[in-house]
Amino acid sequence: MVALFQSVISEEIRKQLLAQTGRELPTHVVACVGGGSNAAGIFYHFLDEPQVQLIGVEAGGLGIDSGKTAASLIKGTPGIIHGSLTKLLQTEDGQIVEPHSVSAGLDYPGIGPLHAHLFESKRATFIHVVDEEALRAGIELTRMEGILPALESAHALAGLEKISFEKDAVVVVNLSGRGDKDAHTYLATDYE
Repeated sequence: MVALFQSVISEEIRKQLLAQTGRELPTHVVACVGGGSNAAGIFYHFLDEPQVQLIGVEAGGLGIDSGKTAASLIKGTPGIIHGSLTKLLQTEDGQIVEPHSVSAGLDYPGIGPLHAHLFESKRATFIHVVDEEALRAGIELTRMEGILPALESAHALAGLEKISFEKDAVVVVNLSGRGDKDAHTYLATDYE
């Protein structure tokens, strides 16, 4: 239901790309994933378009092997949460492991079942960025464009550094929220 409601994002992208570039399809769509509602919305109208590369960026926290991560696709195992089979950060007994991310919106021990399916079927690629990378990317966008992104979106921006693009690539990045709620976290950093 959430994917359907949020699908207005990808529907609008197709219309805007056609109007601006003469083509409906980007080459890449990049979004952060925690539970995955924003990514489900931006991926929705491209799911049946195999030429569009879907890329989800998980919150690596302090590092995926640090024990302080929210990268449930990369570090999780199959389990059930909220009535859905998906991938979870959990113990061998099935107890939830406390996730960590600088972003409250990505600080979740599981992933939506759509993204678990996209991961398992390899329809989408999932990478991770750590807290510091996300903070730096958010600050860089603010300095370059005057846009303060939510820390969730900053993860997607930081993921761009880890992806190889062709010169003529048409890349859409989902800035799923504004960063005023995260201003205190940005201000606490000492990045130049």
